[in-house]
Amino acid sequence: MADHASAVCDSHSAQSQTPSVKELEDILHSGKTSCNHVDEVWPNLFLGDMFMSHDRYALWKMGITHVLNAAHGKMCCKGSHDFYGTTVDYNGVPANDLPGFDLSPYFYPSAQFIHGALTSPGAKIFVHCAVGVSRSASLVLAYLMIYHHFSLVDAIKKVKENRWIFPNRGFLKQLRTLDMNLQKHSHSLE
Repeated sequence: MADHASAVCDSHSAQSQTPSVKELEDILHSGKTSCNHVDEVWPNLFLGDMFMSHDRYALWKMGITHVLNAAHGKMCCKGSHDFYGTTVDYNGVPANDLPGFDLSPYFYPSAQFIHGALTSPGAKIFVHCAVGVSRSASLVLAYLMIYHHFSLVDAIKKVKENRWIFPNRGFLKQLRTLDMNLQKHSHSLE
């Protein structure tokens, strides 16, 4: 019984530290309200849109060695290994930008792909979807939370220093769950 009460307390403290979806949306509405086709949001980590994803020459000039396409197979985002050739390591996530789409199974594999790129000497990664504000932004936020131990709010603030983002409500709920699980895990290690 004491274990159950302790688990409820742990769950409650994690929830109290993670803002509601509405509070997260208020944070997302603040600050920078525009973005470019591509913005560097973390050292050697670029977040952008489909326009930039189709410009292989511009990506080559930027030194991009890895591409994570969060809209793989969608009409507007046809990226593939064949499209980028042998000089770019490509990974595609077939996500729909819909609140009902479960993006959470892709959080850890995408974070691992980003981390693998960023720990390779001289590598740069471009993460994109159609507009570069919801699907791809959610995967970048998850990466910062998983590998750099940012809270969801701190990850949002970090990315928003350089790019306007706005994950849909479903993705925000999934990121909140990730945040609470990571907090719970860090508390259990203390």
